Amino acid sequence: MLEFTCLLPLFTGIIAMFLPVRLGRGILVVTALLHLQLAVLGWLGKVKPALTGYFTVTPEGMLVLLVTSFIFLFISIYAVSYMSETEIASEPIYIGCTLFFLATMSMVALADHLVVLWIAIEATTLMSAPLIFLHRSKSALEATWKYVLICSVGIALALLGCFFIVLSMDRGNVDVPITFSSLRQVAGLLNPIWLKTGFIFLVVGYGTKMGLAPMHTWLPDAHSEAPSPASALLSGALLNCAFLGIYRGHQLMYEAGLGDFSSQILVGFGLLSMLVAAIFMFNQTGYKRMLAYSSIENMGIIAFGVGVGGLATYGAMLHLIHHSLIKSSLFLSSGNILLGYGSKLIDKTGNMARLFPKTFTAFFAGFAGISGFPPFGIFVSEILIIMGAFQQGWTVSVTVFIAALVLIFAGASRLVMRMSFGSYSGEILVDENLARTLPSYALLLTSIVLCVWLPDSLYQTIISAIATIGGGIHG
Repeated sequence: MLEFTCLLPLFTGIIAMFLPVRLGRGILVVTALLHLQLAVLGWLGKVKPALTGYFTVTPEGMLVLLVTSFIFLFISIYAVSYMSETEIASEPIYIGCTLFFLATMSMVALADHLVVLWIAIEATTLMSAPLIFLHRSKSALEATWKYVLICSVGIALALLGCFFIVLSMDRGNVDVPITFSSLRQVAGLLNPIWLKTGFIFLVVGYGTKMGLAPMHTWLPDAHSEAPSPASALLSGALLNCAFLGIYRGHQLMYEAGLGDFSSQILVGFGLLSMLVAAIFMFNQTGYKRMLAYSSIENMGIIAFGVGVGGLATYGAMLHLIHHSLIKSSLFLSSGNILLGYGSKLIDKTGNMARLFPKTFTAFFAGFAGISGFPPFGIFVSEILIIMGAFQQGWTVSVTVFIAALVLIFAGASRLVMRMSFGSYSGEILVDENLARTLPSYALLLTSIVLCVWLPDSLYQTIISAIATIGGGIHG
């Protein structure tokens, strides 16, 4: 049964917390391999959920599960080498919580019941919080506290959103299970006032976890303080899970004939997130915080694309895939930079092109990819979103969208150039090795391959996912 994608990392995580470190590292990688195999089988329809009242297979859910499982494998391989070079207070706790984190994210991808989805997204907060506090510094404690507090407030608002959606069933005496698939079938009978109210609370609640502005304030601190493999998971996988909660709500709104209302909200939050990222990008002193604001920008891009509809929804789904691949690669590279230079500050790095050539290549290529340059997939996704926005008549909004992209690139490029080619008189503390550079290259190469050649099965999954909100490649 497909629920094993949740149960497998849960059980291996418990086991890993009581085993010696070397065995725990092996369990981490083996679990990642088995999980990816299960995710692929589920994606291909070979394995089905057993608890159909609570879990289901949806195209968007399987897409998120597949992306999460794929990047988790390479992050796990990287983490084994990373943990041997850095001081972590309790490595078994790190391995166990990482596997628990994978279990909860898998649960999000499969959840169909409103409350089960809410529980799963709340569980991702509880399982990932120890990863942020792992170094046990004062700043890590502050970041963890902010993460738990802000996300808990957000998730409480999302629960209110679930209540309002249930209240919308009063109209016409609707009597169906409170699952997204059942509610979508009777969406036209739901009370539009309660449904709109519920969606607003879902966007604010899950948008807090997704990193949409102005609810984004936990994200730069958490991503900066967490160990780099954990940062890669937070940015490359967790944000997608929160987006899935909003996407399911948007599907329900579309089926109820309220798609214009939810689209405007998503476009508004998307543009605001991009503008906030553009403003704060210029003043960043740390490279991990710079990457965190890039994540806020990219979540805004996805929300904007989904809100615009038509061709832009296809671009948004492509963007979700490529952002996860490239941003995970960038955070892994940032871990190498931290090991090599011993600092998270941009001013205390430099001349990376000569001193740290393998990491520089991965980091600079990742920066080019996340900025939307070919041959990486974000170039295609952003072009499709812009084309879709013009097709749908969002002329003013897409103008702001393009302006924000330009501002973010201008701010980030100055910082990356300083790191890559600026002067540096210190020493490199840790040499590069293949185990810590190959995962970054593999993730970047995957983005390039998917830009040039998209498997038909993956293409059909994306088309099926966006068809539920009226999206498609024909606008």
